[in-house]
Amino acid sequence: MTLASGAYHSGSKWPEVEAVPGVHRRVLSCGDQVMVVQFRIAAGAEVPAHTHPHERVGHVVSGRMQFRIGDEVRELGPGEGYSVPGGVTHGATGVTECVAVDSFHPVREDYR
Repeated sequence: MTLASGAYHSGSKWPEVEAVPGVHRRVLSCGDQVMVVQFRIAAGAEVPAHTHPHERVGHVVSGRMQFRIGDEVRELGPGEGYSVPGGVTHGATGVTECVAVDSFHPVREDYR
């Protein structure tokens, strides 16, 4: 899809997917170069440490999580964010139930 004049999106267009136990994701919007994804992470649920070629920038909307970038782990809450260059190891664990919204560049074709 090439966007010549813009587009409008609804998160209801994309299904919520349980990525790993207790971690749900839903695409909220997607353009040619950037994808915005909401993650719901249950308290105690873990997104295992992983890498991918996509740059990831996100922030916590509600709740608290521990977010790992490389060997550094920080606890983050509402309004706090993170950025992860492509190829850098990262992961997360819900301290409480939390919601985060992340943007990926380029688009995560595996999330479509």
